[in-house]
Amino acid sequence: MSRVIVFGGHGRIALLLAPLLVARGDEVTSVIRNPDHVADVEQTGATALVADIENLDTAGIADLIRGHDAVVWSAGAGGGSPERTYAVDRDAAIRSMDAAAAADVKRYVMVSWLGSTADHGVPEGDSFFPYADAKWAADEHLRGTDLDGTILGPGTLTFDEPTGLIELEAPDRGRVARADVAAVVAATLVEPLTIGRTIRFGNGTQATAEPIAAALAR
Repeated sequence: MSRVIVFGGHGRIALLLAPLLVARGDEVTSVIRNPDHVADVEQTGATALVADIENLDTAGIADLIRGHDAVVWSAGAGGGSPERTYAVDRDAAIRSMDAAAAADVKRYVMVSWLGSTADHGVPEGDSFFPYADAKWAADEHLRGTDLDGTILGPGTLTFDEPTGLIELEAPDRGRVARADVAAVVAATLVEPLTIGRTIRFGNGTQATAEPIAAALAR
């Protein structure tokens, strides 16, 4: 059993992740901003924790993390203003990493995106640029910490039924079912070979994809 804290607990991936973790015996704390979402979160078997991570400082976030065994960052501004995107996807994410270190919680899994690279190619005038820029900055910060970090880079998210299969470095924007992303997060938390890696993936095709656990162990 592990105690896992999930930031962005009312997000679609987090709501799919929590039941997977609870089913295998983990204790899950899902951090949410809106108290109206408590019931939705607790239906997954997780414990809802209402906190405004956009405005909490590092010490405040460390208080939330302390006592857990692993952190999953699945929070984001959700396409809001550029200011909120930087405030959540970059700044709050970075504070959560520093907070994890302060709370002596080493395991940290970042849910990023397949295109998060230094040369992501999104022009500054594009409305998507703040997200691309913020995610890259957060990912780079994690790589520079002493945390046992894993960066997960799924491609274009879909509502397709889960396949249980992924392809690493998948082509064509790496389309992938949200339920499979949740399964990848769950598997990553218990696979030591994922520590220190950036794992970009999609569902791929039947000819090229492989079971999630096998792909992560390579």
